[in-house]
Amino acid sequence: MSTTTAAPANPPTTATPQADAIGRRTQSLGRYRAPETGQQREVLRVQRPNGSALVVDYELGTLSDGRLVAHLSPDEPPENAQIVCELYLADDERRGRCRAVTPEDSQATRHATPAPSSGHGPQAVSRLQDAAGHVYRISEVQVPGHAPELRWTRSHDPDREDDCEPVTLREVVGSLEAYEPARTLTREALARCAESLSTRRLREEAQRLAGSAIVLNRGLREAVQRELRFGVVRMSDIAARCGRVRRDPPGGRTGESSWLARRIGAMPEAGEETPCPWVHTDVLALIARDGLGICPREVEL
Repeated sequence: MSTTTAAPANPPTTATPQADAIGRRTQSLGRYRAPETGQQREVLRVQRPNGSALVVDYELGTLSDGRLVAHLSPDEPPENAQIVCELYLADDERRGRCRAVTPEDSQATRHATPAPSSGHGPQAVSRLQDAAGHVYRISEVQVPGHAPELRWTRSHDPDREDDCEPVTLREVVGSLEAYEPARTLTREALARCAESLSTRRLREEAQRLAGSAIVLNRGLREAVQRELRFGVVRMSDIAARCGRVRRDPPGGRTGESSWLARRIGAMPEAGEETPCPWVHTDVLALIARDGLGICPREVEL
């Protein structure tokens, strides 16, 4: 049986020689003992130069065997790191099984933001950028044996916009976790597209997105996080209100925090490395009404 220890309400910022050497600040969020090895481990918030932060599970006192729990963007409040840590410590199945930290995790990332544009036409004005720096734009895509298609594309390399692959409008929206401006840019590009280009696929993607019961969960996640900041309710309380409960070893009943964390996009699904940005409207309504006591429309984007 593993044991977990939450960090103090106002945990001190603690730096190690290794952290100082790479110019980062670390903050202890919590500790636990790995059940398989008995090893003491610590969950840290690692501040990065660009304002973002990593939540990392390290071997206590050594900063070795780092496992990436979450990557928080610069616009997220600092207390989100503590929320992520509490979810992680409460998830017996996933705790300790995150992927290893890589050198790429230390590289600066950017917000999802419109990229500079010039000129005229869909390719010039329909350019967006996600948190990893990949550029999305509406372009003319060549199709062997058929007329060129108007499609959203994504750069393979953030530093090379010319090395692109076609992606769906849903992939663009999911990567940016926002419907706009991608939806509006799509509508405008279709309206002014030349007759020589095929628009069937892009139109179908826009129609499916508009009519889908699978929607972005960012608004729901932000509503849950607001409730947690007040300290009146816990993740397990919200999950229990939704009817998602489990029995602990002593026989008590507690809400499934991990179920809620995965539905709101705060924790990856089993076998995945990144959280899913989507949720079914029925589940969104359940969590909003029963879990938070608010109208589902308040958390729709």
